[in-house]
Amino acid sequence: MINFFNSLNPVIQALIATLFTWGVTLVGAALVFFFKKVNKNVMDGMLGFAAGVMIAASFWSLLSPAIEMANHLNMISWLVVFAGFFSGGLLLFVGDKVFNHFDHLLSGKEKKEKGSFKRVLMLIFSITLHNIPEGLAVGVAFGSVFYGLEGATVASASILALGIGLQNFPEGTAVSVPLRREGFSRGKAFFWGQLSGIVEPISGIIGALLVLKIRFILPFLLAFAAGAMIYVVVQELIPASQANKKKELMALFTLIGFSVMMILDVALG
Repeated sequence: MINFFNSLNPVIQALIATLFTWGVTLVGAALVFFFKKVNKNVMDGMLGFAAGVMIAASFWSLLSPAIEMANHLNMISWLVVFAGFFSGGLLLFVGDKVFNHFDHLLSGKEKKEKGSFKRVLMLIFSITLHNIPEGLAVGVAFGSVFYGLEGATVASASILALGIGLQNFPEGTAVSVPLRREGFSRGKAFFWGQLSGIVEPISGIIGALLVLKIRFILPFLLAFAAGAMIYVVVQELIPASQANKKKELMALFTLIGFSVMMILDVALG
């Protein structure tokens, strides 16, 4: 089986690897089916958990690799990472302002529904945005083997895909469960949760095909996704979870989410 995989075209290898990472996202999103009813405390806790997952992922899965990659490519790492990080947050800031532009036209009930919809939209967008550079990274790793780039092996590319895949498990949950909290059916929450990971096979193929070009913009893209995630955490997820009367417990869930993602990232890094 290993020899067969090694003999495949790098693009096919990248596709298989990223289908695996998407599959783990799907399994994580499926946890939403284990909730029989919406309990506000549980759902607020999962919202806090999602915030912790996203904070940890923004550093260990995105910013740290971006810095390391920029240094390896002889870039000014702090400048590239700052530009990407701030641009990602700024994009969502502008989107937030545009979304709020029609706020005065809505009734009280509509404003409440709009707020929930905005939070859902930003959550899905940020996690999906985070998965694009991860898929590119896997594709670049396999494509680098074909070009014989220094340090590139099928084994190292496979380990990278395994690490990203296992990290995607809590991320799938981090999308589907908060969507359930916002009133989505379990089926719809699962659908959008797994859909956030389907961009990885697509971007993985692109990364493998355009490896020599994509690798130079990957540090910026990784940092860009991190900025978008942090904006969503600070603007939407933490404030929403802290609206719960048991806000100290909600903060604990944020710490748990951060710890789970940190352990996965560090252990598999």
